[in-house]
Amino acid sequence: MSKGIGCAVVVVIVLVVLGLALAGTYNNLVGLSQAVDAQWAQVESVYQRRADLIPNLVSTVQGAANFERSTLEAVTQARASVGQVQAPGNITNDPAAFAKWQAAQDALSGALSRLLVVVERYPELKANQNFRDLQAQLEGTENRIAVERMRFNEKAQEYNTARQRFPAALVANLMGFKEKAYFKAAPGAEQAPAVKFEFGASPAAPAPPAASPAR
Repeated sequence: MSKGIGCAVVVVIVLVVLGLALAGTYNNLVGLSQAVDAQWAQVESVYQRRADLIPNLVSTVQGAANFERSTLEAVTQARASVGQVQAPGNITNDPAAFAKWQAAQDALSGALSRLLVVVERYPELKANQNFRDLQAQLEGTENRIAVERMRFNEKAQEYNTARQRFPAALVANLMGFKEKAYFKAAPGAEQAPAVKFEFGASPAAPAPPAASPAR
């Protein structure tokens, strides 16, 4: 009789310990998932700030005589494409939707980079104070985007690593904790668009001739 009671007590203790461990694991996954979601909100915020700057940028550039229409249209269309990509509430759990959203944003980054390269041909734009203010804001926003994307990947990696460990893997599968997507760097994507202009810079000196091979 006493042995049966002892076994029952041991079983109860084991179940309590196991339950506490699983509860702790669940709570940890919840906290890590919410941290990813909070950082995703920061990413969306800086991308929205960039989108809000573009209409004023385009309007200012349009004032330049004979500015290349195709370049402006590319920026406008890329911004419209970003708006057309639906970002569901669980986009960080959906790699396909996440990749589509990132591709649209990266396409807009490319269009902006091309526009700012073309601006080099228009001295009146580079001297326009309104354009220079927008340029500075855009540069700061692009740098902020790079920082927030990096922080998002760090939070996602922390969550994904915890999710794959035992016993978190069991809890994740039972409770629907899905793997988080990452931002993937395209060639040059880690660099902000070259929006700094140099005024009155002297041309670079020619490179010295290569040394003759040793005999």
